Amino acid sequence: MIDIKSLDFDKNGLIPAVVVDSVTKKVLTVAYMNEESLKISMEKELTCFYSRSRQELWLKGETSGNYQHIVSITADCDNDALVVVVEPDGPACHKGDFSCFNNPVFESSDRKEFSYEGLMKLIEGRKTEKKDGSYTTYLFEKGIDKILKKVGEESTEVIIAAKAEDKNETIYEIADLAYHVMVLMIEMGISLEDIHKELASRHVIDHKVKQEKMTK
Repeated sequence: MIDIKSLDFDKNGLIPAVVVDSVTKKVLTVAYMNEESLKISMEKELTCFYSRSRQELWLKGETSGNYQHIVSITADCDNDALVVVVEPDGPACHKGDFSCFNNPVFESSDRKEFSYEGLMKLIEGRKTEKKDGSYTTYLFEKGIDKILKKVGEESTEVIIAAKAEDKNETIYEIADLAYHVMVLMIEMGISLEDIHKELASRHVIDHKVKQEKMTK
């Protein structure tokens, strides 16, 4: 860990802070901190910024309730910018949006951005707004038994491909399995955040188990 005294604050005593959601990895907002607000952020484990327009400190969520719980703070190679990874209680944008970044400027026609969150929204859309000819809509119409059957079938396909040591086929089948599991998640009202939290809790447990083994 570096000392905050080694950070390169600008001539106004400020340093830019890029706030990122710990689950989605989406950029939520870009704000500024001074040494005092950074210290408060670290003590409270809540983002505290310096408002350049009002020239005062402000604790994010103090008025709205949309606090940002800090997971980590990392400086760049020149120590003049920060990335703050958070677990947000609500929207980051003052307009009520999840992120402040919602106005596309350019998008490549050749390279498409992919995210599990985007795929989950697409799958959910096939349930809420049924589309004729959609396989996903078909699964939701058939119900939980059909979805579970497909999860079972795809699990078997993963095992067969892996047993044959066919890497490409195993990747293909794992992708199929992941998709059908996501359909199951939407059907049961399970979010990616639910899974993230469960895996995170298991990491803590595993760390404790390792420590216990080392002390024996």
